[in-house]
Order: sequence, then C-alpha cells, then structure tokens
Amino acid sequence: MRYSYTLMIRIAHTMARILLCLCLLGGAKAWAVVIIVNPNVSVTTVSQNAVRAMFAMKLLQWPDGQPVRVFVLPDDNPLHRAFCKEALDVYPYQLRQTWDRLVYSGTGQAPTEVGSEQEMLKKVASTPGALGYVRKVKPGDRVRILSVDNPHRIISAE
Repeated sequence: MRYSYTLMIRIAHTMARILLCLCLLGGAKAWAVVIIVNPNVSVTTVSQNAVRAMFAMKLLQWPDGQPVRVFVLPDDNPLHRAFCKEALDVYPYQLRQTWDRLVYSGTGQAPTEVGSEQEMLKKVASTPGALGYVRKVKPGDRVRILSVDNPHRIISAE
C-alpha cells in the first residue's frame, strides 16, 4: 500500500511539472514586428544601426532631406517591448532614457506616442517621412514595409 501511495505522489508531481512547462511555453508569445514607413519615403532598405539611430532620434533626415517623423506605442505596450528587443536589440527603458536625455538637455525631442496599432497605421500613412511599427500590414493599409538589411550598409534606395 505504501508503494502505490509514493508512486501516485511522484506521478502527480511529474504531471504538475509538465503542466507548468506547458503553461509557460504557451504563454510566451513570438511577436513578428514590421517596420513601416509613409509611402512617399524613397528608402526601401536600412541597416539595423540606421533603424536604431532613427528610433533613438539621432538620424533625423531621410537621404532626400525629408525629416524622419517617428511614431511609437506606449512603453508598457507588449508590441513596443517586443519591437525594442527584436528590431532594435535594446530594452524599452534604454530607449526611454535616450529620449529623456534629449528632451531634458534641450538637444532633441522624443518621438510621437500613439495609443494603438490602428492609430500608428493612420499616422504613418498620413505623415510625410513617417516611420513606425506594427504586427502586420494588411493589403488595404496605406503604408509600406521597410526592410532591415545587414548592419554594414546604412541606407539604400531603389
């Protein structure tokens, strides 16, 4: 009788561990983040370094001289956090510190914050030189996807 009780406890613990692992794996989301631009932006491909510089508000103009207008989601938005890690390879707080330093030193300004992906699409589509990010672009969206190339190439246009 003692043997079967011990066996049942071991089985229950094993099942609990398996269930915990499945819950943890199922809760992890893989975010595919797409960088978008206004359709009038002539650039088709940028390096990851250029993307970092634009979202850090350090690269302020496109090659044709048009100002870069950056739109971002709030810091606590899960897509913003995923974008920072996947596309920029920084933590959101690091990006915020960069913006705050620019603002408080008087040498620059933070990007424009939008409340949702729908608002992001709308603002990027209607603002010349605009840059932003979303999960997915649908055929009816009036934006273009910006490709991110190797880090050695800065900016190219077709």
